[in-house]
Amino acid sequence: MAAALSSELAGARSALVIKPSSLGDIVHTLPAVALLKSANPDMAVRWVANSEWAPLLHGNPDLAGVIPFPRREMRGPLGPARFLRWSRALREPSPPDLVFDFQGLLRSGLMARRSRARLVVGLADSREGARFFHGLRVPVDPGWHAVERYLALPRALGVEVPGGDSALSFKLPQEPPGREPPPGFVLLHPFSRGAGKSLGADAVRRFCELLADRPVVLVGRGGPELGGLPANAHNWIGATGLAELAWLMARAAFTVSVDSGPAHMAAALGDRLLAIHSWSDPRRVGPYRKRAWVWKGGRVARVGELDPGVAAAAGELPDFAGIEAIAARVLAEIG
Repeated sequence: MAAALSSELAGARSALVIKPSSLGDIVHTLPAVALLKSANPDMAVRWVANSEWAPLLHGNPDLAGVIPFPRREMRGPLGPARFLRWSRALREPSPPDLVFDFQGLLRSGLMARRSRARLVVGLADSREGARFFHGLRVPVDPGWHAVERYLALPRALGVEVPGGDSALSFKLPQEPPGREPPPGFVLLHPFSRGAGKSLGADAVRRFCELLADRPVVLVGRGGPELGGLPANAHNWIGATGLAELAWLMARAAFTVSVDSGPAHMAAALGDRLLAIHSWSDPRRVGPYRKRAWVWKGGRVARVGELDPGVAAAAGELPDFAGIEAIAARVLAEIG
């Protein structure tokens, strides 16, 4: 069976990756796609991504193209008809030989079916009936980190996966922002669209005050008004695109982020990161780099050293004492 699947990959002329969202999930999928491409360099790979996240894949050398999925346009009574028209792009100029459905939901299963691919490969924990569209279902452990879940797919096709998180390839676009950040800056991403994950304005101000001798660049979108910031704070909220954000993360002295897609971008670019988790389990959805730091349940620890009971427990965002512990760790790391 393994030899036959390896032969399927080696003989494929084209493949379709279906992973429309979210930002963090797309980042987590990058190493698996890079390994699939390296196993068959002649295979033309296209990736379906929600329109808002498609820029994250532009210029990726592993891809022959990106197919934006306008998800918002698929809502309402005309949604099914629009989907059928849009889905023609999945099989142009010809149906792909393989589909890799990393999303595992009904809409991704329907995309796979509409592509008319010879073989659709998905993960065994797919939901909403997506597995009925899969010709091959790859077993995964629900306790694995998201990156490991996605790496199970190339493994099932006979691709050798290198050991160690530093050996994996996360190819993210980088573009300088329109203005130069101050030297030695610390990056703070304080807000998330996820419920119960964002820092409050007082916590943001307190973090900047504790790093008074270091410039702090605030990035991301949304959140409360941030009046009264100290002089070392540079408010770039809403002022950077994804490629600019990656550029800043690659050059920051250190990055602090709430549990969000940008935290996974920072982890893809290195381990000089501290991710703040409230109710989510950092062993499954935290930074993939084992030497990155996390705050969870009142404790700051490296990802690989976090107590399992603390990691799995529901929790709150850091209070002022927690912010002080986070700031102290950043200062200890950057000297």
